[in-house]
Amino acid sequence: MKNFKTLLFIALMSSLSLTAQDSNTKKADKQFSRFEFVKAAESYNKLVENGKATPYVYAQLAESYYNIFNTVEAERWYAKALETSDDPELIYKYSQMLKANGKYKESNTQMDKFASMRPSDDRATAFRKNPNYLPKILEQGKKFNVQNASFNSEQSDFGGTTNDGKLYIASGRNDNRKTYGWNAQPFLDIYRLNKNSDGSYQEAELMNDKINTKYHEGLVSFSPDGQTMYFSRESYFEKDFQKDSLSKTRFSQLYLFKATKLGSDWDTVEPLSINSENYSVKNPSVSADGSTLYFASNMPGGYGNYDIYKASINSNGSIGEPVNLGQKVNTEGQEMFPFISSKNILYFSSDGHLGLGGMDVFYTKEIDGKMAPIRNVGIPINSNGDDFAFTIDEEAEEGFVSSNRDGGQGSDDVFAFKKLQPLCDVLIMATVLDDKTREPVSGASVSLFDSEGNKIVSKMTNADGVAEFIVECEEDSELEVVMQDYNSKKVMVKGTNEEEQNVQISLDPIEKLIVADKIELDPIFFEFDKYNITAEAAFELDKLIQIMNKYPDLVIKATSHTDIRGPESYNAQLSEKRAKSTVQYVISKGIDESRITAEGKGESEPKIDCTGGCTKEQHQENRRSEFIILSGGPGA
Repeated sequence: MKNFKTLLFIALMSSLSLTAQDSNTKKADKQFSRFEFVKAAESYNKLVENGKATPYVYAQLAESYYNIFNTVEAERWYAKALETSDDPELIYKYSQMLKANGKYKESNTQMDKFASMRPSDDRATAFRKNPNYLPKILEQGKKFNVQNASFNSEQSDFGGTTNDGKLYIASGRNDNRKTYGWNAQPFLDIYRLNKNSDGSYQEAELMNDKINTKYHEGLVSFSPDGQTMYFSRESYFEKDFQKDSLSKTRFSQLYLFKATKLGSDWDTVEPLSINSENYSVKNPSVSADGSTLYFASNMPGGYGNYDIYKASINSNGSIGEPVNLGQKVNTEGQEMFPFISSKNILYFSSDGHLGLGGMDVFYTKEIDGKMAPIRNVGIPINSNGDDFAFTIDEEAEEGFVSSNRDGGQGSDDVFAFKKLQPLCDVLIMATVLDDKTREPVSGASVSLFDSEGNKIVSKMTNADGVAEFIVECEEDSELEVVMQDYNSKKVMVKGTNEEEQNVQISLDPIEKLIVADKIELDPIFFEFDKYNITAEAAFELDKLIQIMNKYPDLVIKATSHTDIRGPESYNAQLSEKRAKSTVQYVISKGIDESRITAEGKGESEPKIDCTGGCTKEQHQENRRSEFIILSGGPGA
């Protein structure tokens, strides 16, 4: 029926061992060597402004911002440094900053370059292990039981829309119709079938001549009350066609019509206002609330051959202006046969998205005005043939799909299916509440991270305190919630096969972190033998910054501690570097440097006594930072 359907996590590392290039950088280098990264960045920036920049200065600027987790500026200056350098570590850090800023395609380009230069590096190896799309599609199998329907004929049969206990299909089984040149089969008509109590169907009944003509009629859809039917028909019936000047061949379009229920039959057929002699509109599907009509069209301004559109159905029955569903849904190929389910999941067929061959069935959902990622329904709904006209009763978990796959009774057959397992997407509904009042918190920022720690998207909670996200099933994820005057929180979300997952997150007031003479953050751990600020450390330090902004007289002393591994003198130096990096991050966020001091304690004050031996986790607990209030607290 071609004419009708034609890898890694952010691993922040210590800065490179670079030495001053000339006297111009002496001041900045000295600040950098003292771990005064904010001041160092200012000094290096002045060199750039004064026309004294060198590749070395760009690299040092990038490293300065990298160490205080200013990802935007770090990305900017790594890019400049790499204009004249091919240092693999700079390339790696650049890729990580791109990823941190949500530029995944650009990040992968840099990682590919890094992996080519360091093929045996573990980071490169992990990157190269990204699976291709085909196994993922094939792994989605066994979610449906698909059977060839008993009512198929030797001719083309497709569709499967139910209304008032009857099933409606399009079929070329009427031998009284003329044949058309595409496949030498009779023109298509609309049939309806009554369902028996045992689930089987009676003989297909040809609909009346108000609906069927001597030309093609196609798929149908119904208003929620079942009183209006929308269907496709060739424009020949309207005497609308175009003629090729050379071949003299007449070309018709496909139009959409609506009919009104009259007793037990259909009458009063009217063309829709969105029809045009210049393009086709076809494959109607009405939303469950009756407010929106989805359809396929090759009207000008689309992305490919046929695109999916939607238009409002007004209270008087008129149709609004068509709206293209956008480039996420539509491709340079063709997208057709939309079906909007009672759960507002949009199913459609496409040959432009990655599939198994021909047209495959895909699905998505609109959330907050944006379309969720496009997912392939998988086998056995899809095959290496054309698979289209997917419809589903979400409550009964059964429906129909049409296909020209091998083993059918005709050129296109209707297949009945039963859903066995949920599809691969999970809707996470995160509800943010005030822990004391249990009232919803509106305007909180909720960020979704994947299992590798990469930020995927951030959203603000609505008036009900809710933010929604679409994730793949069985994939672990993490939600990070930030709200002014509240203690930020991270919540792990275990992967599941359920279609919806409700996550409730309660926030405490930020003052709850102030205990006696300390600000008790969650542990700020450093990597072994490292001192740079990581994404996890930045999340905790942002809480400290929020408190210091709220209480402008607050003065803090930050202490840093190491584990007992390594020489005592070395650990003392390492803890001093960590303390200074911590202070530099806080200063970089606008806190005056007079309000926070740093002290490295080395291994002198362990949280856990490891003289008799410690586990890896216990050593990590000793690598920590603490924040002591010197003056100006809430009770001062």
